[in-house]
Amino acid sequence: MKRSEFLKNTLLVAGSAVSLNTLAGEQQQKKNKAGAVFNLDYAPHQGMFSATAGKNFVDEIKYMHELGFRSIEDNGMTGRSIDEQKKIGETLASLGMRMGVFVVPKGGNGANTLAAGKQEYIDIFLKGCKESVEVAKRVNAKWVTVVPGDYERNLSIGVQTGNVIEALKRGAEIFEPHGITMVLEPLSDSPDLFLRYSDQTYEICKGVGSPSCKLLYDAYHMQKNEGNLIHKMNECWNEIAYIQVGDNPGRREPTTGEVNYKNVFKWLHEKGFKGVVGMEHGMSKSGKIGEETLVNAYREVDNFLV
Repeated sequence: MKRSEFLKNTLLVAGSAVSLNTLAGEQQQKKNKAGAVFNLDYAPHQGMFSATAGKNFVDEIKYMHELGFRSIEDNGMTGRSIDEQKKIGETLASLGMRMGVFVVPKGGNGANTLAAGKQEYIDIFLKGCKESVEVAKRVNAKWVTVVPGDYERNLSIGVQTGNVIEALKRGAEIFEPHGITMVLEPLSDSPDLFLRYSDQTYEICKGVGSPSCKLLYDAYHMQKNEGNLIHKMNECWNEIAYIQVGDNPGRREPTTGEVNYKNVFKWLHEKGFKGVVGMEHGMSKSGKIGEETLVNAYREVDNFLV
């Protein structure tokens, strides 16, 4: 081949590659435009967009949908009026959105820890489970958060673990007929908390042995308690039913701390995760600027397919 023809062919190939890369970039930009649906199902909570949408949660949900979000979560759902719960459920249904987690009232805390094995504490927990079933029906919720509470320091750790498992079995019996899953959340807020690690939660879920008792993996808390996020999630994968996120330090939106959320989200996508990713964090900025910053951060870390 003559040198002139070689150079011509080389330039043609290079030009085609540039065109393909440009087209791919344009397609990804189109996918990332305002209002496009995200690759993962991120779930904001009330107040994240109140500067634009106002204080009414139903209006804010509609605005979240306009931004491209397809789920919400609301820890305090059980504290809302029945009328408001119904309106939220109807709004989600009309928009084709999912309800993420809400917290089971008194589902285990420092005052009635399930690790103690005391019947009065178990009764409080089971009452909260029954109340949660009725709330879940109004908003079509499939997941509810349970935290077993604090250590009972006068008991051996194995006995405490057994007490937690037995209490959760009773809770699972309430939720299972309704297709609702308790998701157990290990936390980092206090060293007094009984449930702190993902493998510990995995062990308890296996002990309960119910599809209605699974692991809520909050990457913010687990980054603080154990790190090694992708490896630990992979170890516990078949018991994980729900994900929450927040960057560390600061517990704000992704890109504000040390966690490489683009890689974490890419891994979740490659694992085929179709569940909810709860935006369980605050915001680095306030007002409309903060809302724009929040959405841009999620657009950035959700851009893992290029």
